[in-house]
Amino acid sequence: MPRETDQIRTLITGCCNNDRNCQRMLYQWLFDYAMKISYRYIHQQEEAEEMVHEAFIKLFKNINRFELNREGDTEALLKGWFKRIVVNTCIDQLRKVQLKIISMDNNTEQDGFTDHQETGLDKMAYDEIIDATRQLTPVYRTVFNLFVIEGLSHDEISQALQISVGASKSNLSKAKNNLRKIIAERSVIKTYV
Repeated sequence: MPRETDQIRTLITGCCNNDRNCQRMLYQWLFDYAMKISYRYIHQQEEAEEMVHEAFIKLFKNINRFELNREGDTEALLKGWFKRIVVNTCIDQLRKVQLKIISMDNNTEQDGFTDHQETGLDKMAYDEIIDATRQLTPVYRTVFNLFVIEGLSHDEISQALQISVGASKSNLSKAKNNLRKIIAERSVIKTYV
């Protein structure tokens, strides 16, 4: 798949002109990348694929908005732009179907701890971390992903999910606590195996 800036620019230009071959090539190149992002938010494989397909439709409809003349690595800029589309598509879906956040807990629970040493998360392999986060409820998983992986602030999360800042903080705290429990259970199981 394309790695050269000129090849990527040619694909983008072709997609702007509705060239089906360029769209197919861009789709094949970015599909796995988009699935990894979608699967962090959507638990079922089929639904995650559906979100990726919907994100590609949005990408192709709006590809003419991508600034080809922007300074920087064209591949990184395109992937960053597409990542935002995938994340927003997943959030919209969760908001419509799964996410019933009526402020899971209206109190503004703060994390009452700070970790100064290596935690179980530091020791786990990537796949184990992803698997552990998939065990969280959709609400907790979404807030955790947005805060920890995407780097959004609680203000940004509250706007994206249409919840209060306090609910965002509370859901993040509960997600972390649930992850600790999952990790602790796995550590105990591994010790006995």
